[in-house]
Order: sequence, then structure tokens, then C-alpha cells
Amino acid sequence: MALFLAAHGFDPGPSQRPFAAGAISGLIGTIPAIGVLLAFGSLTVEAQILGMSPLLTIGLGWAVMAIAGAAYARIFGRAANSPRGGWLFGMSFGFALWAAGAVLVLPLVSGGRTPAGHAGAGVALSLLVWGFATGILMPFVHRPLHEDIETASNHSELGPDAATGAKQLINERRQGP
Repeated sequence: MALFLAAHGFDPGPSQRPFAAGAISGLIGTIPAIGVLLAFGSLTVEAQILGMSPLLTIGLGWAVMAIAGAAYARIFGRAANSPRGGWLFGMSFGFALWAAGAVLVLPLVSGGRTPAGHAGAGVALSLLVWGFATGILMPFVHRPLHEDIETASNHSELGPDAATGAKQLINERRQGP
């Protein structure tokens, strides 16, 4: 997996705020996913399985999908920010969430109950739609969150201060206590 991510670089820098961009993208991407859940009747089935109201299920799901968006940004790094391939990375992550959540975790926490048939297809499709939307949105949400070079260079972990601080630390270690 690392080889195809190398084209975009691996790790976003600290000035890029990938977790915030992923969480916001995940929150916004939840809107069309909820539409799919409603259209397939999956939301009602999930709420019954979890023993919650549909509104509480939406609220809890929204929080979980914000965390999932931040995880998406962390796992895929700079590739998550790709305007060309982000949708594909997002859909693959949505599929992984479906496999982990609806197929593995939900039956464990609900005593073996899981959405099936039309409702089950709705859950799978909603996570693919969520991933698609999150992958499409990520580059557009991420851009305004980037710091420009002027403000980023003022951080101690970036720019000239980081270089001089590292040199100073090395010199102090050589000299001893």
C-alpha cells in the first residue's frame, strides 16, 4: 500500500491540520449518507437494533463519522487530499468501515442482530456514499485550514526555529550537564 501513496508523499506536515479537515469532511459527508439510510429504511432498522431513537442514532452516527473522517485523513495521509483520487480512497475506506462496523462490530454489540436485505444494502451503500463524499470534500475543506508559510514558520517545530533549536539541543548534549 505504501508504494502507491508515495506519489503524494506520506505524512502531512503539522501546518496542514489533516485531522480537522478529515473530521469536517466526515461530518459533511454524513449528510448524503443519512439520505441513503432514510431512502432504504436502514436508519429505522439500525435504531431498533441499537435500542435507540432514530434521532439519537443519527447524532451518535454523526460523531462516529467525524472520528472516522479524522482516521481517514491519518491513514491515507497526503493521498486523502488528492483531488483526483480522494473519492476512490474514500470509497475504499467506506467499504472497510462497513466491513468492520456493520458486519463485525454491530452484531457483537447487539447480540447477533444486523441489518439484512434492503436495509442491509442501504447500510453498505450509505458507507460507500459517505466515503465518496468525504474523499471528494477533503481537498476543498483542507485548503482553507492550511497555514501559510509566514505563520507556519513562527512555530517552534517548523521553519528556522526548529533548525536552530535542533542544533542547540545537539550542542547541549555534546557538552554534557
